[in-house]
This record gives sequence, C-alpha cells and structure tokens, in this order.
Amino acid sequence: MSQPFADIPGSNDWDVVKEIKKGWSTDKKYFVQTRNRDQWLLRVSDISLFESKKSEFETVKQINGKNILMSRPIAFGICNNGQSVYALYTWIDGEDAGDVLPALTKKQQYLLGIQSGDYLRSLHQVPSDGNERTWAERYHDKINRYLNNYRSCGIHLEGAERMIDFMEQNRYLLKDRPQTFQHGDYHIGNMLILKSGELGIIDFNRLDYGDPWEEFNRITWCANVSAPFASGRIHGYFDHDVPELFFRLMALYIACNQLSSIHWAIPFGDEEVQQMLKRAEKVLDWYDGFKRDVPSWYLQPDFECDE
Repeated sequence: MSQPFADIPGSNDWDVVKEIKKGWSTDKKYFVQTRNRDQWLLRVSDISLFESKKSEFETVKQINGKNILMSRPIAFGICNNGQSVYALYTWIDGEDAGDVLPALTKKQQYLLGIQSGDYLRSLHQVPSDGNERTWAERYHDKINRYLNNYRSCGIHLEGAERMIDFMEQNRYLLKDRPQTFQHGDYHIGNMLILKSGELGIIDFNRLDYGDPWEEFNRITWCANVSAPFASGRIHGYFDHDVPELFFRLMALYIACNQLSSIHWAIPFGDEEVQQMLKRAEKVLDWYDGFKRDVPSWYLQPDFECDE
C-alpha cells in the first residue's frame, strides 16, 4: 500500500488502488477495491481543506437517504501523517453518460433525462442552512465579478454584448428566489449509465446552496450531446408542467455561466479557451442572440420520439 494511505483505517485490506485522472477537481481521486471485492471511491485533499471537506462529507450524508443512485459516504478523516484529509464513498460502476447517450434511442435518452430531473428535484428538497445572504445579493455579486473578469481578460466573444445586455435586463428576476441544496455541477459529465440502464450521479465536491433553478446553468453540456435528454431533464424536474418564468431564469443563468467560463478557462490553456468560446457561440445561436427565452434544442413534452 502506498505510504500516503497507510494510516487510513482498514487500508491494509485494500487490494487495488488506481488513481483517477478525469475531472477538474483539485482532489486526488482513486478507485479502491478491497480483498472482499468491495469497491470504493477515495478522495484525498490537502489538510488545509479539512473544514470544507468535512462540511462537504456531512452534507452528502444529509442526502444519503434520498432515492438517488449516487456515491454514498462511508468514512472521513485525516491521513498521510496529518498532511491530508480523506473521504471514502461507495463506487458506482458505470460508463460516462456522454459516451453512452448517443448510442441510445431518442426515447431512451429522454427517459434517462426524466430520471435526472427526478433526481435533481429530490436533491433540492434539502433546505439551505439559512446562513446565506439573500440570493439576489449573492448573485448580483457573481454577475458583477463575471462582467469584470470578462472585460479585463482580453478575450473577445462575438455577440458577448447581446449576452451581457440580456444579463443586465433580467437581474430583477433574482429577487426573492429560494435557496436549497445544490449539487453544484449537475450535467452529463458527472453522470454515469450503469449496465442496468439506470442513471448514477457522482462528484458532489462542488455542492452549495442557492436558487435551485441555477442548477440548470450547465444543461448546455447535456443539450450539446442529447436534446431529448436535456429536455427530459426539465420535464422530469417539473413533472411535465414547466413554469414560463423558468426559461427566462435558465437563460439568465446559462448566459452568466457561459460568459464566466471564458475567463475560467485561461489557466488551462488556449485549447480550453477556444472550446469555451465555441460553446458560448453555440449558446448564442440556440438563443438567437438572446432574443428568445426558450433555446432551440428544447423539445415540448408532447414531442414524438422513436422507440
């Protein structure tokens, strides 16, 4: 057993430890298999993050009872001679949803989208801890930061001003929005499809509290792969009765997320910046330069799909 894990209780029974390179998290992630063939996910972080990682682990425990196929918390503590903090979760054995969905029928994609919406609605039943400022205060600060970062980064997005105008004109929608638990990064990149055909949710390391509808700010990742899945996610969340206000707020959150992603991508290199610019251009096209509230990929609940 590698020395950094030697002082984790029970690690002497671990038969396999393989590092996982996928994802943007600063955590070190590992697949663990015990001699009894149990499979776990191990996350290791610097000890300076102890309090935030402990809070993250305890919060995931709050949703452990939900009827959601997800990585469930097992153990938490300090390791690596006091230099690191670790968290153990159950392992979900499946394939990346983004790889599997294109090979499925539109109906299968849609039904998995429905399931993802059902899951998300269940997650949002966990209330906030009540310690946050109002959502309007918090998100106005976010918008201001996103605008400053974009305008100072020196990278130009064709059509950005139309996106910014839409953001400014719709800030008023933030008033009196509720705050609940948020997964924080809810899209197909953090979803798996099991051999059983079920959908699994992973990577709660960006969990937060805020407007539950903000969780749709990354639905662009879903729509880019499967319009039926993305549409099904909305239908499942609202039980096929989508409020008209939802689409304008979703558009606001998507606009903010796309603009902020350009500055966010800079440390990862020009290739990542170009990808974010292309994604933002596609979003502008979906929303016709934000002249419309409902994106062009969205399918109405009564759409016909193949078997």
